[in-house]
Order: sequence, then structure tokens, then C-alpha cells
Amino acid sequence: MPQQTPKDIKKIVLAYSGGLDTSVILHWIKKTYNCEVIAYCADIGQEEELHGLDEKAAKTGASKTYIEDLRAEFVKNYVFPMLRSSALYEMRYLLGTSIARPLIAKRQVEIAEKENADAVAHGATGKGNDQVRFEMAFMALNPKLQIVAPWRTWSFKGREDLIQYAKEEKIPVVASAAKPYSMDRNALHISYEGGVLEDPWNEYREEMFLLTKSAVNAPDKPTVLDIEFVEGDAVAVNGQKMQPFELLMHLNKVGGENGVGRIDIVENRLVGIKSRGVYETPGGTILHLAHRDLESITLERNLQHLKDELSLKYAKLVYNGQWFTPEREALQAFVDQTQRVVTGTVKVKLYKGAAHVVARKSPYSLYSQALASFEKEDLYNQADAEGFIRLFGLTAQNAYKNYKEKIS
Repeated sequence: MPQQTPKDIKKIVLAYSGGLDTSVILHWIKKTYNCEVIAYCADIGQEEELHGLDEKAAKTGASKTYIEDLRAEFVKNYVFPMLRSSALYEMRYLLGTSIARPLIAKRQVEIAEKENADAVAHGATGKGNDQVRFEMAFMALNPKLQIVAPWRTWSFKGREDLIQYAKEEKIPVVASAAKPYSMDRNALHISYEGGVLEDPWNEYREEMFLLTKSAVNAPDKPTVLDIEFVEGDAVAVNGQKMQPFELLMHLNKVGGENGVGRIDIVENRLVGIKSRGVYETPGGTILHLAHRDLESITLERNLQHLKDELSLKYAKLVYNGQWFTPEREALQAFVDQTQRVVTGTVKVKLYKGAAHVVARKSPYSLYSQALASFEKEDLYNQADAEGFIRLFGLTAQNAYKNYKEKIS
């Protein structure tokens, strides 16, 4: 990417939230590059008040503001395809922040193209993953657009510097008291990082959570859900048909009431830093669990094992911002092919912070009660197992014997 100078850029589309950071960024970009700035806000279910955001952006210097409702598209075209893959980053993280970035960036590029902008800008810091996710998407979708990342170029060090700059430049922001952590929310999850959570020995605070009750305060009676899937996608809960966004919101509410979906982990960022994060993903946790269980009766053994291996790769691609890549799209094609038989109903019991699958059924079930039964011998001669074991273990037996002789 060539070095950007003010004369190179005449119009920028900025990913804008109206908070302290992006308000300062909007003003700083306009002043530094002497160019037109268009503010763009994506509603992906962050539950923030967006009324009046266009007026606020205009007062800060934006020539125009786009406020885009992407909630339905986010769940249908990003969250659900990822859930079909059973992806978990480092075996635990349901990728709630990661999966939102490609859609935000995609719409930002579309607006930039519509407005004939020269560049796009974001407020991600130079230490995090989001800078990579946004910029990988920008580069894939329109490599001609220049990218402005103020946190990597300006002299401000933190919140106090931004507040001081806002005062000096008369930027209309409300400098509220700093939270003891940072928070990112969308329809799939809420993440909490930084501040008091940076010490992995500090226990999280119960009052922090917005989606989930503590297990202690959850109902004393289990909640039972029958979740119906068609080709890998959940389509109904307890017989009630719902669209993807509506269904996820319903499970967020029910799961949250039962304390389901909290995790506290230390993960490995792409940039090489270990980061402690606390996440709430009630609906996603329930769907992941139910979907994976339905696969257990509908996918052939070797196919299921192959998909499990590739789901780890899929998770890394999403986490690392590689959504718009041939590799991810090829993996998606494989995943979606496997899902043609993942149709059926899973019964999930929620109780005191836990979600357990207690029953499942499918018209494509490969499970045979006659074969699995310990009581019947008609279809399976147990004596045949002896020969199978001898053949199966022959290679390992010889190799291990040779290995032990050489090292002894």
C-alpha cells in the first residue's frame, strides 16, 4: 500500500459509532487529510441507540451518514454458515467478534464504491485482531481503496489524550467515566476485554454481564427446547418457525435466563499477544451444541471426523480475518455439502448455566438400534471382532516393537 498523503485522498468512508474514539477519528481525519468524510454505522445487533447519530456525525464534520440495518443479513449469511461448520477457535471461542467484521467491511466498501471514495477508515488499534480482519476484507473486496488506520499513525496514546483533543477542537462528545473493561456486542455475543480483566487472576465481576444470569440466580426448574434443523440451519424452536435473526434472539433470551453461554478464556491473538476475554454467547452456545449432536446421527463416521478436523481450519480462517478467501469459500462448499442430511430435531435441556442434549431424531439418521444393542446378535457376530482387531493392530504392533528395541 503506497504511503498516504493528504493530496492522495479526497473522500473517506469511516466506520463510525459516535463514541469518543470514532468522533475524534472523524475530526482528525478531516483535519489531517483535508478531505470529505462519510460516516458509516452498521447495526449488527449491538443494541445501541442509533437515533440522532447522523446529526452527531454532521456536527463532528461528516458530509453524510449511512446507518445500515445488517442484523438479518449478519445472522443468515455469516453466523449460520459458520455454525454449520461447527467452528470453535482454540476449541472454546464461538468467534462472535470475528464473524461480524467481514460484513461490516463489505458494506463499507460498497458505500465507498457508491460514493466514489478514495479510502476507507477504521478505529481498530495496532495491537488487536480487528485491524487485520477489516483490512483483509478491504483488500479482498476492493484493493484500490486506500486504508486509513489512525491508531497506527497519530500521536495519541489513550483515552485521556482523546478527551483533551475533543475539548481543544470542540468535538461534541460526552466523556463518560471510563469502564473497567472494554465491551463489544452484536447479535451473536458480547465480549469483555481489557482493564481489570487484563490480569488473568482477576475474577470477572457478576454485574458486568448483560445477556446472562449467573447460574446461582437461574431458575430452579429446567427449560426444555426442541430445536428443529433443516440442512444444518435451525428453523424452529418448540414448533415455532422463525427466521435466523429472530431465532437467535429468542435463544439468547432463553439461554441467558438460564445462565447459559459464559466463558472466560485466554486466547492467542493473530498478532502474537495472549489476550484474556470473557464472553456471553447464550444462543450460539445452544445452537452449536444442538447442531453438533444432530451431526452425530446423520453424518457417516469418516465424514464426521474429516469435518471435525476441517472445522479447526475454518475457525482459524474466521479468527484471522480470511472470510473473503478462496480457501474459506472452498471449505464452506464442503461444509454445506455435508449438511444436506443434517435435518432433524434435537431436545436440549437448560439448567443452572448448563445446556445438555437429551434426545435427537432425524429422517436421515444412520443410527441403528439393532446394531447398537448389547442384547441382540442377529446382525452382528461378536466373534468377528477378534479378526478385525488383529488386522487393525498389526501395523502398530510391529512398529512399536521395533521402536522399543531400538531405544532400549
